[in-house]
Amino acid sequence: MKGLDYRWLEALDAVIANGGFDRAADALFITQSAVSQRVKQLEKLVAQPVLVREVPPQPTAIGKKLLGLYRRVQLLEQELVPELAPEGGSPIVTVPIATNADSLATWLLPALSPLMKAQTLEINLIVDDESRSLNRLRSGEAVVAISSEATPLHGCIAAPLGTMRYRCVSTPEFRTRYFPDGLNRDSVSRAPAVVFDRFDDMHTVFVSERFSLPAAGWRSHMVRSSEAFVKMAKLGVAYCLIQELQIEQELAEGSLIDLCPDDGIERHLYWHHFANQSGVLADMTDACLRYANKVLG
Repeated sequence: MKGLDYRWLEALDAVIANGGFDRAADALFITQSAVSQRVKQLEKLVAQPVLVREVPPQPTAIGKKLLGLYRRVQLLEQELVPELAPEGGSPIVTVPIATNADSLATWLLPALSPLMKAQTLEINLIVDDESRSLNRLRSGEAVVAISSEATPLHGCIAAPLGTMRYRCVSTPEFRTRYFPDGLNRDSVSRAPAVVFDRFDDMHTVFVSERFSLPAAGWRSHMVRSSEAFVKMAKLGVAYCLIQELQIEQELAEGSLIDLCPDDGIERHLYWHHFANQSGVLADMTDACLRYANKVLG
């Protein structure tokens, strides 16, 4: 953008990151009026507000796009600047990644661990449902997103990661108590299930397609943790749709049983990233694709 001063973007980023103009000024070691002036100059250039001035301030739609640009430029600088120094050296790059909770609980960290051990990568994980994580890339909060959406954003690539398979499980005791005659519309409406959050539609789709139950026609606990899904199932307080990588041992030993053999849910995942990756970012993409393709198939 002609006439864009990256100090203005730095000020906008600091206001959002620190929750206000005063704290942004402290973080940038300038005055509060200087921060305000830089944000105003940015708004003058784009001819619209970049902030909603509430507590804490929030970026507008154009503000989110500008923040996304600024953070991508920061990543490029983190990779390039150390190489320009006479001694060279490997840069440490901080990457914001939007991920679903189930990937975080299973394959993502092992895939990234070699780069973290080599001290070339620091991660900032933003956890969201796989149906919404792409919005984090769209808004500029993340530079990589693990999503169930197959269509990439403009200027991005969506590379297949593999398929997450979910199995409907409970303890044998739970099945005896709630499903003595198997799963049917009546028994499913009475048995407590687990959902991730109010946006999680996986269990809703499961009971709707198989038992014609409406979204509000069954009991559920809301637990925002993949690991807690497993714990609640093992405690016998609910039945759950759980990613099978998390419960291989429990299924093998019989502490959890598959209530609907060969009738689970599948979610295809994609690694969304900008097309012009290089250096550590390209290494990260390669590592995650190779590891996920091996584990998820």
